[in-house]
Amino acid sequence: MSDRHGVDAAAPVWRSPLFVLAMASLIVFTSFGIRQSFGLFMRPITMDLGWGRETLSLALATQNLLIGVAAPFAGALADRWGAPRTVALGGVIFAFGILVMSQSTAPAWMFTGTGLLAGIGLGACGLPLILAVVSQVAPEGKRTLWLGIATACATGGQLSIVPVSQALLTGYDWVVALLALSVLAGLIVPMAFSMSGAITRETGKDTDMALGQALREAARHRGFLLLTTGFYVCGFQVAFIAVHLPAYLADQGTGPALGAMALMLIALFNMIGSWTSGWLAGWVSKKYLLSTIYVVRSLVISAFIVLPVTPVTVVLFAGMIGLFWLSTVPPTSGLVAQIFGVRYMGVLYGIVYLSHQLGSFTGVWLGGRIYDAAGNYDAIWWGAIVLGFVSAMLHLPINDVPVDRLAKATA
Repeated sequence: MSDRHGVDAAAPVWRSPLFVLAMASLIVFTSFGIRQSFGLFMRPITMDLGWGRETLSLALATQNLLIGVAAPFAGALADRWGAPRTVALGGVIFAFGILVMSQSTAPAWMFTGTGLLAGIGLGACGLPLILAVVSQVAPEGKRTLWLGIATACATGGQLSIVPVSQALLTGYDWVVALLALSVLAGLIVPMAFSMSGAITRETGKDTDMALGQALREAARHRGFLLLTTGFYVCGFQVAFIAVHLPAYLADQGTGPALGAMALMLIALFNMIGSWTSGWLAGWVSKKYLLSTIYVVRSLVISAFIVLPVTPVTVVLFAGMIGLFWLSTVPPTSGLVAQIFGVRYMGVLYGIVYLSHQLGSFTGVWLGGRIYDAAGNYDAIWWGAIVLGFVSAMLHLPINDVPVDRLAKATA
């Protein structure tokens, strides 16, 4: 007998889709929370080691880029090797990357640990592959809601882990803080293997077409190209803010605690925004929802940079931008599943996410570059605003009707 979620009530809990949702949410809680803490390390590391901000900005920008580069390959590996083992491998690489980061005293080693290893690891244990797993096990009618829950839990990790990281930085130093985060990242491995009982080789395989055919189908789909291009802007905006906001606020004369509090508030309100977005995406057009999110996000940034920086304006900005922080993720990933199905969700969403991470790379690196050249972040703020309006326009003409093979299969 199955319950209202389509789950076999007689099956052990660890073999149910709901268990996969819970473990997947815990994994991104951990991986995303750690990743979003790295912005707190910008000033301590650069001041201790005597570097300019561009050095660590480049490493973190490369991390963001490699998350996207690794994501499609992780999706393909999961299709052949199994998602649990692929996610566990990502957890090992991510934890080792943070360990290398903690011991780095030269830019090359910092780049290796922070940029290369952590980036590759996150490509397999971060949001792209985890959302693909959730899409494959979720009941079709609740797919975007489940995606919203997983996304909300990701920033729940930010809400919980950022203050822990700040406390470690305050009470000890950046080396000890990173060592603790490395141990925490290692917990991803057992959590990933715990999903093995619920995920089989047939999970989510709604088509027999080969991967190459699926890639060609997506490449010829204009809506897929528009969605991919538009997601670049999301990465540009959120990665720049996540990495550079604490330093920007400190430059305005505020203490480091306000920067950490802003990231926590962003995470808190993102939990509300992501869940709401996932719920709304099941009722309204996903492409129109995305256009609305990008417009509102740009308006919020505009208001923040023209108003004086005070604790009140920072709190208001963090709360408002948090509502629209990762609210793009459920409708974006939901559109991929809606149009192409879930068999190659890991690969196709991984490609869309690569564009997001190209934007992340640009936003993080250019933020450091512009700051070192001009002594302020003004140009990058205005660039983020303009790109938001461009992305809103790109989503409007997307054809969100399922491809012919899906329509025929459900006819």
